[in-house]
Amino acid sequence: MNASDAGGLLAANIMRFARVLRAAGLPIGPGRVLEALSAARLVGLESRNDFYWTLHAVFVSRREQRELFDQAFHMFWRNPGLLERAMALDVPSPPPGDQVDISRRVAEAMKAARAELAGDLTAEEDDTVESDAADSWSYREVLQKKDFDQMAADEIRAAREHIRRMRLPIMAVPTRRWRPDQAGARADMRATLRAALRSGGAAIPLRRRRRRRRHPPLVILCDISGSMDRYSRMFLHFMHAITNDRDRVHTFLFGTRLTNITRYLRYRDIDIALDKVSRVVEDWAGGTRIGQCLHEFNRDWSRRVLGQGAIALFISDGLDRDAGEGLGAEMQRLHLSCRRLVWLNPLLRYQAFEPKSIGIRAIMPHVDEFRPVHNLDSLRTLVESLGRSGPRRMEGMSRWREMAT
Repeated sequence: MNASDAGGLLAANIMRFARVLRAAGLPIGPGRVLEALSAARLVGLESRNDFYWTLHAVFVSRREQRELFDQAFHMFWRNPGLLERAMALDVPSPPPGDQVDISRRVAEAMKAARAELAGDLTAEEDDTVESDAADSWSYREVLQKKDFDQMAADEIRAAREHIRRMRLPIMAVPTRRWRPDQAGARADMRATLRAALRSGGAAIPLRRRRRRRRHPPLVILCDISGSMDRYSRMFLHFMHAITNDRDRVHTFLFGTRLTNITRYLRYRDIDIALDKVSRVVEDWAGGTRIGQCLHEFNRDWSRRVLGQGAIALFISDGLDRDAGEGLGAEMQRLHLSCRRLVWLNPLLRYQAFEPKSIGIRAIMPHVDEFRPVHNLDSLRTLVESLGRSGPRRMEGMSRWREMAT
């Protein structure tokens, strides 16, 4: 028996399976569903293994999606009786003692699929939803402190909405240019003489001026290696929010190579922006060559984007595949090129964190601030800190040297 014999029943199951994957976080649209239906009809259902790899080839586009797909597949298309379950439109729950490690995202996606098959919510479920809404303040408080790595699918969506509303009040700093201001502390002799000439010299009105103030540029360098994967995806939403909130924001992603994604984050629609980013970034969730990527940034981009007292955010766990080769010198150059260098490290969420890695010890002497960034509360604290002046450079360097020893 082949897939065409199952007719619309199998097609309906494949569409529901695609909804489960989409709810669990995989980017699956109608086009992929149609491709999966066509591929299933061609391959048939004689072999479970062939059916598995057929759907895998259509729905999985990145390495980090494999485990999620595998868990969802074995949960949705449970043996024995793959075809019988497809014909019955059943969405089975795992039996007791099942050894498959089902992630929370897959479990919640399956729960949503079962609710869809069962129909609308019952009155009892409606009461539960109403009760949860009454306790929304507690929910928001827990969400603020919850690690991104431990969030379920609905919590991730709520966190992204919080991030979308964030604003970055970077303090304005004085520039070299001046503007007329009668309350200014310095006399403007050129403007005063021009005013005197216009009055014929009968009176000399004193003109004053003060320095113009402007928000400094913000440069973000974000690690997208495998160890940073779950955090860097949330940081992309943060980068998109601040890029559309202010001018002169420059964003770079690095793993084994450096990619400038500034132009793509300027799209107002977050989905379009992330789709553009996914197409140009080729080293997502791979290795990390921090020293080489910083060398490329310092050589090709530093003079373009770090002028006028820029603030640099360096987001990385400091774990380097090249064992810190050349990292210290490149970090020093980056540090000297900007007004303020802030290192955001998710590993700081652990109270027992110690700078034992060679890459971490190479980076620490050359940063002004060292902050954890692993939940909404840490992002909010970061935003507040960027709105006020940071520590003096030498004070920050000496503090981290003490921590490294």
